Amino acid sequence: MVATVITAIFQGSVSVLIFTNTANFLGSLKSYVREEDAAVILKLGGGLCVVIFCFDWVVLVLAFFLKYYAYVEGGGDRSVAVKRSGKVQSDENPKDWPWPFQEEVKLYAEDGSVDINGNPPLKQKTGNWKACPFIFANECCERLAYYGIAKNLITYFTNELHETNVSAARHVMTWQGTCYITPLLGALIADAYWGRYRTIACFSAIYFSGMVALTLSASVPGLKPGECVGSICPPATMPQQAVLFSGLYLIALGTGGIKPCVSSFGADQFDQTDPSERVRKASFFNWYYFSINVGAFVSSTLLVWVQENCGWELGFMIPTVFMGLATASFFFGTPLYRFQKPRGSPITRACQVLVAAYRNMNLKLPEENHTPLSEVTDGYKFLDKAAMISEEDTIHDPWKLCTVTQVEEVKIILRLFPIWSSGIIFSVLHSQIYTLYVQQGRSMQRTIGSFEIPPATLGMFDTASVLITVPIYDRLIVPFVRRFTGLAKGFTDLQRMGIGLFVSVLSLAVAAIVETVRLRLSREIGDMTIFWQVPQYFLMGTAGVFFFVGRIQFFYEQSPDTMRSLCNAWALLTTTLGNYLSSMIVTAVACLSGKDDGWIPSDNLNNGHLDYFFWLLVCLGSVNIPVFVFFSVRYTQKKV
Repeated sequence: MVATVITAIFQGSVSVLIFTNTANFLGSLKSYVREEDAAVILKLGGGLCVVIFCFDWVVLVLAFFLKYYAYVEGGGDRSVAVKRSGKVQSDENPKDWPWPFQEEVKLYAEDGSVDINGNPPLKQKTGNWKACPFIFANECCERLAYYGIAKNLITYFTNELHETNVSAARHVMTWQGTCYITPLLGALIADAYWGRYRTIACFSAIYFSGMVALTLSASVPGLKPGECVGSICPPATMPQQAVLFSGLYLIALGTGGIKPCVSSFGADQFDQTDPSERVRKASFFNWYYFSINVGAFVSSTLLVWVQENCGWELGFMIPTVFMGLATASFFFGTPLYRFQKPRGSPITRACQVLVAAYRNMNLKLPEENHTPLSEVTDGYKFLDKAAMISEEDTIHDPWKLCTVTQVEEVKIILRLFPIWSSGIIFSVLHSQIYTLYVQQGRSMQRTIGSFEIPPATLGMFDTASVLITVPIYDRLIVPFVRRFTGLAKGFTDLQRMGIGLFVSVLSLAVAAIVETVRLRLSREIGDMTIFWQVPQYFLMGTAGVFFFVGRIQFFYEQSPDTMRSLCNAWALLTTTLGNYLSSMIVTAVACLSGKDDGWIPSDNLNNGHLDYFFWLLVCLGSVNIPVFVFFSVRYTQKKV
């Protein structure tokens, strides 16, 4: 903690020196440097100082919070409590837990992880909450960088590159879709070859190089189109587009190696065999999602304002610096991390099971009461043949004979599929905060005095909801619910996801009611204020706290040990599929109800019935809930 404070003071001093020396240097060269260039350099220097100052405070707050949090939850002198009590506690009866937890202190983690030297990690010196500030800072800064680009990218295409609305929207949607597909590649590399740490490190470098290229494309005059002359706006040349899109798709590739691995890598810091660390791991996922939304909140408010008012050079430079800080933060924590070794290609292991089951399809399964394989679970019995030995087998062929563990891994993936598919419908509902919620707000009264509120800025209430709900859930709701359920996490992961599905439907229902009232008032009195949208945004943010965090933890714990990153990437794919499905539903409704006087008119929502469309989504989400419950109550927990 002392070292962190000293470092922060040092960096703050450096930032002041940078700004003052830059100003003095430019003042001494004012006869040689153009006033415009001096202003740009001073602006960049000032922005860098602000970034360093803000980062220092983020690190200080995180360090202080987690230092206190670790002490409260037993990360301080826990051994003293154990010696005094002489008791060994487990998570079987959480109602009787003392706080901090009192359990037998073990020297080494026993979950198969290793430290930086390849040895079993000492629990008092590695992992746990002491490693989390670096992971949280990495994720917060990386998400700030990503959303700092994504939130306002369509404006950059239209205003600076002089693209049409259709062309700009197509470029942005294609890029964002790619950002959610590349995690499959990064996850496969992490699980099969490099491990999560090396994958995050390498792809962070790719990510940062893409941010630098994008910043240069917005800063160097020769890499961006010229100013408009009247109504004539020169388009971007091929070399200019090459630099821009190289930067964007390097970012997409970089995020593919970070997004599916960081949450799993953070969870790896907690020993699954230690009851108290299992409880802290559940809390870790809450604060991991909290750190994501801290970055998203800053980017959607301050960074958007900087881009609109201070220029795109500074607007892209700040996210680039934060991505550099994210990478540095991740590396700083290296001595404290616990590492899980890669275990070979999960795709190959799964394919071996399918091929072996097909080749052994003529074998007869043994009677259930005679099988010696206690690990075998019910369901998908045809896959059990992949682990059967035939009389003709003389040599071991992995494509004809697999282990029971391999078979159970494939069964786990098949059981996860119905739970996974429910996330597609949730993403359809959640995507409305970026599309039709914004269009609804555009048709409402948005002025306060002479200031006009951009309708997209109400999305900050979605993020603010997360920042409010996570601490309340983690510190108040979980301990309260734990008294009744007897579960360390309060709710099971599936229960938590189900609550999120219900709250998302509630958000659409509120939006439909608001739209019904808005239409009536617009015809009788006038537009209603946009702040009536706050409840629907707030509810959708709360839904994300329950569903997204529950899903992250569920897929981490229930996925096979060899496929955790891959299953996380698979879960993220529902966002892309949900956006595609939402687009298809909107297109179908527009065609069936009419484009000009249908539910979603092309020009004026007062001539349509957007409330009908919201009620349609309420029905879709309401059907999704019982389907989710049906498969949840029949879900078999993994045994491998």
